Amino acid sequence: MNWLAQLWPFRRRVERLEPEHLRRGRLGEAAARRALERAGLKFLAANYRSSHGELDLVFRDGDCLSFVEVKTRSSEDWGRPAAAVDARKRRALSLTAEDYRRQLRDPRVKWRFDVVEVLLQDGAVHELRHVVNAFVGETRRVRRR
Repeated sequence: MNWLAQLWPFRRRVERLEPEHLRRGRLGEAAARRALERAGLKFLAANYRSSHGELDLVFRDGDCLSFVEVKTRSSEDWGRPAAAVDARKRRALSLTAEDYRRQLRDPRVKWRFDVVEVLLQDGAVHELRHVVNAFVGETRRVRRR
């Protein structure tokens, strides 16, 4: 038996132990990606990381880059999911998007920030909202509390 086959039962056990918020996040990102691709956007990257943070999804919409933050919730009891994208998060997304754009041949390309709100019900996607151009990129310094 090779080493990979020996690890297979352990891998299945780890997947079952995955924290619920990570499972919900993966489900929301997959649903957002499918919905945006069906809407005609071209998928470029998922979970792009830099020293400033992470971009959940990156798409091209015509001649514009769309940096997408996905917010998945099981209810709206605490407000709309997009409300969780506060000033600190907007700044981190902006800096990470700048890092992504620096890698392009033409960093002057048009770009925007979108938020996709995914609402779950009984562990399945119940509603999905795409908020186009949800906020303007932040470049000013955000004070820590």
